[in-house]
Amino acid sequence: MSAQPQVNTSVSVVADSPHCTFRTSDNRKCTMLRHASHPSLCLFHARKERLLLESTRIGPELASLSGEFRTHADVNHALTKLWELLAHDRISRKRAATFAYIAALLYPTIERVRVESNMASRNLGFDAWKEALARSFPPRKPIQSPSLEK
Repeated sequence: MSAQPQVNTSVSVVADSPHCTFRTSDNRKCTMLRHASHPSLCLFHARKERLLLESTRIGPELASLSGEFRTHADVNHALTKLWELLAHDRISRKRAATFAYIAALLYPTIERVRVESNMASRNLGFDAWKEALARSFPPRKPIQSPSLEK
């Protein structure tokens, strides 16, 4: 009987491997070849990693001109940025479709809100309307995106 050779699974051997080093939660290994654009992952897993890292930077880029989505220009600006993110493959198609759907819901309401605001300010008076808005919409705290770096 001959002894089985021991397999060395050190980091140097893994780094020399031509295969993707991604492992699932149940420790299964990806069988795809590493991609030239990434030192240790296949194209699929490298893209998923890049999208995850980009997600922290996307929020501020999608912000509207005024900081809120109250004008057609705000929605247009955000949709233009969304198109750029999708065209440069910095956001998934699913997420882009969700944002575009929300924008499609927001867009028709902008004019109605403006008309409603004008009518209410005329009926209540500008100061009373401003006070009612302040009660309904307290000042918002800036949204902090979660940091991946610890």
